[in-house]
Amino acid sequence: MAEKKSWLRTLIDLLETFFNASQSANKKRTWHQHVVPYEDDWAVRREGNKRITSKHRKQSTAINAAKRIAKKYKADVIIHRADGTIRDRLSYAED
Repeated sequence: MAEKKSWLRTLIDLLETFFNASQSANKKRTWHQHVVPYEDDWAVRREGNKRITSKHRKQSTAINAAKRIAKKYKADVIIHRADGTIRDRLSYAED
């Protein structure tokens, strides 16, 4: 008689399959943080994401938030102007 899998083992197998497939299907994602105009304010958005990470009234506050994340993940901060063009790039990647 075949042994039945427990529901927990089945769930673990399903999760492992999902995460292994998504890791191999995705290209390496970066943690670069973009400071972008958002509505009438500024936002921090991870590169490649549609959703914002945080929203700020001042660009300087958004830059500081982006710097904290970039330092943690050894990434870059890309600062945009109000018209969307890039004005500066700060790198926190290790050499």
